[in-house]
Amino acid sequence: MSVQADTSGPDLRLNGEAALTILSALIGAALILVVLWDGFETIVLPRRVTRRFRLTRLFYRRTWSAWSGLGGRAFSGARLETWLSYFGPLSLLVLMALWAVALIVGFALLYFASGSALDTRGGEPGLLTYVYMSGTNFFTLGLGDVTPRGGTGRFLTVAEAGLGFGLLALVIGYLPALNQSFSRREVSISLLDARAGTPPTAAGLLMRHGHERGLDPLRQLLFEWEQWSAELMESHLSYPVLAYFRSQHDNQSWLAALTAVLDTCALIMAGLEGACKRQAELTFAIARHAVVDLALVFRIPPLEPRRDRLPEGELDRLRKMLAEAGLRLGTGEEADNRLKELRRMYEPYVYALSKRFKLPLPPWAPATARSDNWQTSAWEKKSDNLPSGGEKGGDDDRHF
Repeated sequence: MSVQADTSGPDLRLNGEAALTILSALIGAALILVVLWDGFETIVLPRRVTRRFRLTRLFYRRTWSAWSGLGGRAFSGARLETWLSYFGPLSLLVLMALWAVALIVGFALLYFASGSALDTRGGEPGLLTYVYMSGTNFFTLGLGDVTPRGGTGRFLTVAEAGLGFGLLALVIGYLPALNQSFSRREVSISLLDARAGTPPTAAGLLMRHGHERGLDPLRQLLFEWEQWSAELMESHLSYPVLAYFRSQHDNQSWLAALTAVLDTCALIMAGLEGACKRQAELTFAIARHAVVDLALVFRIPPLEPRRDRLPEGELDRLRKMLAEAGLRLGTGEEADNRLKELRRMYEPYVYALSKRFKLPLPPWAPATARSDNWQTSAWEKKSDNLPSGGEKGGDDDRHF
């Protein structure tokens, strides 16, 4: 009786190694392609991306939820605002670090799958050796202590080094573009302080232009904010991370400024006598376009506000304030319905954006007499009430 040798063990081992090689190559290639495409859409592509799955969108949704939730439990008031202000710049650095790590791991898996022999200084190369070599190639360190022998490994080395250098160049060009867009956005917000109060309100803006020659400056201001709204839409659709960059002062924000301008345009369009209605319509159109597109890009569905921002009693108070400044807002059912109709066009969107980014919406009219930011500092409560001896006004810096 003859006995046949069992050769299934070596065959299974070879099949397992082949499967591991194929799996490593697929995962490595997928990591590289996903990161490169995501980086292209984030840094290079100058238009909005509405695709449902996107690595950067998933990263910001998860990290912002965790960051804001942790801050809400640990801080409040100005400390919470300071905590939230760190997220924008810090998240950008973390995202780029994640891209680099993913690319390094992806190329390491390709090195491993290629089966290229390595020249090492003692010891058998393992997966961690490939990761180390991939890291030195990506950052173009050129240490030379681990080098590939085969043609495939050398080709991957050159490709990874070029990719790492190119990513660094893109990041260097990307950060100044972000800073410039942020600075342009904040200049107009700062200028609104003396023109509409702090925080900005529609009543404050109209009352400060209620003098005899205030119509022309108001028309010019609305024209400038028409331009600002268009720039905001273009910059924040191209670079959505800018929405997480917060203003220098806690009582100012891009969303509060945009909402105040929309409120102002709505009042003018609803029947403010003698005002620049046509320019208000143009500014309202682009500002409303901006909030709708931003909600679309961030996939934030509109939400009805829990509380009416302008109840009937507040609307009556607003009319009296405008009348005292020489401005007459239309009365009657038709004017009220027109104002409600205009508010429904944008308030659900700004409210949803407010909840997502933790940015409070401004009131329609200032609740109490309050100093503007330009009237205060850390050493004085108001510019016309200088403290004797120049003593600092406490640890809580209300100016910022």
